[in-house]
Amino acid sequence: MPLFSRSASAAAKQPAATSSTGARRPLRRTGVAAAAAAVVMALSLSACGSGSGQQSADGPVELRFSWWGGDKRAQLTQEAIKQFEAENPNIKIKPEFGDWSGYWDKLATQVAANDAPDVIQMDEKYITEYSSRGALLDLSKYEIDTSKLDEAALNAGKGPDGLTGIAAGINAATILANPKVFEAAGVPLPDDSKWTWKDFERIAADVTSKSPKGTYGAAAYGTDEASLGVWLRQNGKSLYTSDGKLGFEPGDIAEWWAFLKELSEKKAVPTASEVVEAEAAPLDQSGLATGKNGMAFWWSNQAPALEKASGSDLKILRFPTQTGSADDAGLWYKASQFWSASSRTKHPEETAKFINFLANNVKAGEVLLADRGVYPNSEVRAAIESKLTPSDVKVVKFIDQIKDELGEAPAPPPKGAGAIQEIIKRYTSEVLFNRLSTEEAGKKAHDEMKSAISS
Repeated sequence: MPLFSRSASAAAKQPAATSSTGARRPLRRTGVAAAAAAVVMALSLSACGSGSGQQSADGPVELRFSWWGGDKRAQLTQEAIKQFEAENPNIKIKPEFGDWSGYWDKLATQVAANDAPDVIQMDEKYITEYSSRGALLDLSKYEIDTSKLDEAALNAGKGPDGLTGIAAGINAATILANPKVFEAAGVPLPDDSKWTWKDFERIAADVTSKSPKGTYGAAAYGTDEASLGVWLRQNGKSLYTSDGKLGFEPGDIAEWWAFLKELSEKKAVPTASEVVEAEAAPLDQSGLATGKNGMAFWWSNQAPALEKASGSDLKILRFPTQTGSADDAGLWYKASQFWSASSRTKHPEETAKFINFLANNVKAGEVLLADRGVYPNSEVRAAIESKLTPSDVKVVKFIDQIKDELGEAPAPPPKGAGAIQEIIKRYTSEVLFNRLSTEEAGKKAHDEMKSAISS
């Protein structure tokens, strides 16, 4: 079903991307296919080289640190760098940052040239790709304390090549609701502890019918793999298997699109052309932020930015289920991003020291707060709670609230998974515009996905 949100990525001011969870939309990313191709090519070309990091004969070690995100993230991250440098005067951090759309092409080129940054903000879509090709350092061999990290978040960074990522934050798939839209329509907010997908359809259609033209009960889903993953898990399937294959059949994704078509026909979600238009909108122009959608599918860490953009006190809701029991939602704690390190770094000890600071130091937590999601370190999370905004506190409480309802963490995306989202998005458009039946789209999409992760 659904999860229209932006993988816990950038902050509210991040510029819209030109083609992904991408540009400022819900769980979509642009340029994914191109970035994935660049990763494969660059990593294939990569060979042993000089590595990154510098050190003059009489000066400190210099580490390069790259991340994606908007202006706010850059400001907060550079303040955290200052805190680290104050405690470690012999280590200097050189920041390198930009928006999501160009980040992966640049990183792939750097890796191919044996010029990768020492510390890399990594995404789950690409961590297996980089790890399996030897581009990331096994952090378990260095002094990084993982004892206070949430187990699910810690395991998300582990694989056959070791611990190649430390979670920078955790979040969960959610539905965010704008109470003002519901109030204007005279429709009560749903009870998210027991609602079903049929309830979701009925409520969204009711809001649409009782709202001004152009306002819909919910945003559409179908432009990202996270929403598909939730649907599959609720139906006993999975997006990927532990051995790196697809965990579903063409008919499974066809059913997912069939329900989306049903939502569209009942006007519970926007029209096909409006969905395409919404895909290109930045976060602050999204339907939820502008009051044009009563509900939308986003990652939990995006709630504060959306509240600010909408000017409304948004409600965080659990996903509907097939059974009406929150225990069957199939949600999980997702690592919003990872702290990874280049395997070519000349200074692995210093690099690990900086990552340990980001993950475990209260001073880092007091600066970064919840920008990259809820802090995975439980002690840091408790220490900084009083400094969080009311919106961030709401997210932390939601994350804690669903703790006992979570399913097992999904298998990590295999090599080539960076192309999956673009495939899903393209065939969703074909279905909504009636250019393909759901069965035809299911078969074609499944074939393309299978090819992407096996090539």
